[in-house]
Amino acid sequence: MARRMRNMISEDDPRVCQIGHPAPPWLINYADLMTELVCFFVILYALSAALNKDVQTAAKEVKEMIEAGEVAGAVEMSKEGLKISLEEQGKLSFFESGKSELTEEMKKTLDKMSDVLKKISEKNEIVVEGHTDDIPIKTKEFDSNWDLSTARATEVVKYFINKDFPPAKMAAIGYGQHRPLVPNISPENRRKNRRVVFFIKTSSGKFQNAKSSEKDKEEKGIR
Repeated sequence: MARRMRNMISEDDPRVCQIGHPAPPWLINYADLMTELVCFFVILYALSAALNKDVQTAAKEVKEMIEAGEVAGAVEMSKEGLKISLEEQGKLSFFESGKSELTEEMKKTLDKMSDVLKKISEKNEIVVEGHTDDIPIKTKEFDSNWDLSTARATEVVKYFINKDFPPAKMAAIGYGQHRPLVPNISPENRRKNRRVVFFIKTSSGKFQNAKSSEKDKEEKGIR
């Protein structure tokens, strides 16, 4: 006769050993729900990869240009989107010191990027970021590096809009010297920090919604 400890449940009690006993009804529904959720997220992942195909192609093309030495910079792909950084290198200068006008070298670089970026600008938003080094600036034209970096980014946007890029999908933003890649301790490092970044958003929304809102207002006669 098996000895039973006081206040202990027997090992063959259904509450302890469920093997050989039918599962409770709620567990079947729960398992079905988990299976459906897994399938749902797998489908979402597949759709996301398909929708971002153009962006992935653009990233590959830009990487090939960088590896071939046609442009200097870096490409970074994340869940938020694609970042293409163009950095000054050697005698290449995007802008004259303290100025926002594009140099001829910069125009040639943008022309090389134009075909790649124009393909994805039809479906994706492109934010142009302007970055400077930490050398202070205060002129009649620009009160600080904030103003200078924003003006430079705006000049890049204007250049592309003149090449028939959709204005509703373009934006310019300036970060001044506040997002350096490397410490501003040498001319070489400052050159790396003086850069233009193209941020291609993989999820459309804010710009497109703003455009739709303006269109709705026009249709309703609201000014």
